[in-house]
Amino acid sequence: MAAQSFTPPGFLNERPDCIQEVFLNPGGFHFGGADTRIVTLLGSCVSITLWHPRLRVGGMCHFMLPSRGVIPEGGSYDGRYGDEAMKLFMGHIMRVAAEPEEFQAKLFGGANMFADIAQRREANVGERNIEMGLAQLERYGIPLIAKHLGGESHRKLMLDVWSGDVWLKQQGVSPSEMARARGRK
Repeated sequence: MAAQSFTPPGFLNERPDCIQEVFLNPGGFHFGGADTRIVTLLGSCVSITLWHPRLRVGGMCHFMLPSRGVIPEGGSYDGRYGDEAMKLFMGHIMRVAAEPEEFQAKLFGGANMFADIAQRREANVGERNIEMGLAQLERYGIPLIAKHLGGESHRKLMLDVWSGDVWLKQQGVSPSEMARARGRK
């Protein structure tokens, strides 16, 4: 599948001469300026991208689970959890003296990577991650302007902070990968 762009309408892409590329592993979080590109790979995990069109700052989180239940005292937040990843975003939003509703959010991921296994559980982790991402954006009043959620395949995601563009490439899981994941050869 070709890469798909989730570009803010009417915005000129002014690529900087020098780019800092950051790769997020699961649980990763990064917030940066207009010289930043953030990349990650998703399965059942979810990424939220936030971007401020006037300040040209933004970030991405890559959370694995909706919540661990209790957030520790003192603000030692863990990006592996959706509710805590949003707390990390809120800290950066405060540091740049902006309001949450001035940012644009895009939400990606939450694939059901092992459909036959997930059917035996109350709800699959991808669905729960999607629900948490949507709930957090609503809680903080951040407008969601694009999303690409669910399904049963991997996604490669790239945010260009200088423009707010988010690029997505989605790949299906091959039958041999599914058989290995199920313990068959």
